Amino acid sequence: MQADAYAHGAVPFDPANLVALIEGTTAGVGVLDVGLRYLYVNPALERLNGVPAAEHLGRTVSEVLPGVDAGEDMMRAVLADGKPREITSSGFTAAAGTGRRYWRGVYHRLEVGGRVVGLAGIVLEIMNADRGRQELAQARRHLTLLDMAATRIGTTLDMDTTCAELVDLVVPGLADLATVEVFPPVAAPVRPAPAGVLRLRRAALTAVTGLRAELAEFGLTGEYVDYQEGAAVQRCLATNQPVVENHTTDDQLRRSAPAPEQVAAYRALGMHSAVIVPLTVRSRPLGILGLVRAGDSPDFTDEDVVVARELAGRAAVDLDHARRYGHEHSIALELQRALLSEPRPPHPHIEIATRYLPADRSVMVGGDWFDVIPLRDGRHLKAMGDVMGHGVEAAVAMSHYRSLLRMFADDELPPHRILEQLDRMVERSGLDRAATCLLAVVDREGGTCQVASAGHLPPVLIDPGTAGTRVCDEMPVGPPLGTGYGGYRTTSLEFGPGTVLFLYTDGLVERRGEDIDVSVARLRELTLPAGGSLDELLDDVLRRFGPGAEDDIAVLASRTRPRTAP
Repeated sequence: MQADAYAHGAVPFDPANLVALIEGTTAGVGVLDVGLRYLYVNPALERLNGVPAAEHLGRTVSEVLPGVDAGEDMMRAVLADGKPREITSSGFTAAAGTGRRYWRGVYHRLEVGGRVVGLAGIVLEIMNADRGRQELAQARRHLTLLDMAATRIGTTLDMDTTCAELVDLVVPGLADLATVEVFPPVAAPVRPAPAGVLRLRRAALTAVTGLRAELAEFGLTGEYVDYQEGAAVQRCLATNQPVVENHTTDDQLRRSAPAPEQVAAYRALGMHSAVIVPLTVRSRPLGILGLVRAGDSPDFTDEDVVVARELAGRAAVDLDHARRYGHEHSIALELQRALLSEPRPPHPHIEIATRYLPADRSVMVGGDWFDVIPLRDGRHLKAMGDVMGHGVEAAVAMSHYRSLLRMFADDELPPHRILEQLDRMVERSGLDRAATCLLAVVDREGGTCQVASAGHLPPVLIDPGTAGTRVCDEMPVGPPLGTGYGGYRTTSLEFGPGTVLFLYTDGLVERRGEDIDVSVARLRELTLPAGGSLDELLDDVLRRFGPGAEDDIAVLASRTRPRTAP
């Protein structure tokens, strides 16, 4: 056989090569006698067990590794029946310190001349592999959180909603409890904080299901929280760096908590680790994101803090947008309300009612406006307009339109001539926001009116009782003001005593996914009982058509009171 091997050029096997292989492998290899006493250990097993090779020889596994469950019963079974077995062992060794370790070993029976002489075992530590899998799973969870942040944070321009979206994202993926606390608005009616105390408003708070019963003790959403000097929140905002507190003692909690009595609440949660992360945009602090782990959850790692800071950075941008929007929204809304003060009736025999309903806070305030201007001979001009766009600029442009209209409301001009002059002046003034406008000049007796439209929706005539409601959608409509095209025409509308002229902006009827003609036609459903009040009519209009509006709504209703005999 050996000669055959030489003939084919093979190198004869040298047992010394096997010894070199066993000595150099990273797998632990050991040989035990029938009493499970060590006869041999290779260098790898020496390192795994943390015991010199010489101290293994002649001793049993349990004597060498008293803190390890090595599965000696399984080893004896291999000696008894000769079937190889895989054994998982775990425990504590001198090399592992306080950490539990895990091994996977394969044991084979050794026989010489048909006589059982012992066992041979090959052992690998599997703790590192498990830790690697855990770290990989954690990394995947972190990446998932970062991916989800792009779609789940900042879906609106409302600060509290954005804060709630942030805490809902990080619980339970990153923390057992999360809170977002922000600086109160400058104009907020909040009592001043004592010297050295930092006051924040808790904008959002949530926790895993098992901790929600204790949330009331931790605090409530919407309340103001005072942090004493030296608290973790103060240190975080002063340095613009995360503050990590693992294995917090009661003394640490006392220093970091808003008040000493909060320590008991924190302990009731089982809190043992916390991270405070700054919410900052362009070096300007907005507040903090607070993360808490409790019970059996592991301490926060450096990787957790990196992810928390990334999420806080993304959320801070959205919060800054929401704060800026909120400030601008308030200014625009106050400006618009000031300019839309209730117009006084131009004559004692004219009855007028108006309403202005701003859209939901998630929508920027618009440029809706209305006005009533008295003319000679008992006539008066009614106007309803809507500046295109939103925000402070639209509200300011609306005031310009309103002022220009009052200047051009000449006694002798029909509505279409007023619109033409207004259109030319807007184009020359450089005002870059077009506007729709509907003008109606009503005569003294109230039986007829002249109307002209610059891109605005048609007026509605509501007859009292059961006479019916008409949408005047056959009147010609010119282009919006500010385009410079002109081409407006006046139409005369006839109506009887007590008929209500109803004007409105597109926020009342425009709905996503519905043709505007269908929406306007629905106004034919409006009714007014004989003798019914205009205020009740407008309240009913807003109840029926206001919900779901995506833009501001302005409405105006007017009618001529019957003249009493002298």
